[in-house]
Amino acid sequence: MRRIDVIGIGIGVFIAGGVIYLVLKNAGLDGISAGIWSQAILVGGLIGWVLSYLFRVLSSNMTYNKQLKDYETAVLQKRLEEMTPEELEKLQTEIEDESKKTI
Repeated sequence: MRRIDVIGIGIGVFIAGGVIYLVLKNAGLDGISAGIWSQAILVGGLIGWVLSYLFRVLSSNMTYNKQLKDYETAVLQKRLEEMTPEELEKLQTEIEDESKKTI
């Protein structure tokens, strides 16, 4: 994420808090109650975002992990495509031998 993205998100959250405050105030709440509820809504959203982030981290479902897995798969696929039929046969016999050892 670039620095300008973070600044934009920060300004967006700041504006959203003001809009929520104005909506609540126009809905009939006094200034103090509207301020408390707008802060509660923003803090609740922040907690929800942090929990979703922690869930993605703990489940290894982050963009970096996906990109790394895709890269490794692509590299292995390219290596397999570049192998000669003799090398593929040799690799297959090695895999079969190792699978027999583990059984």
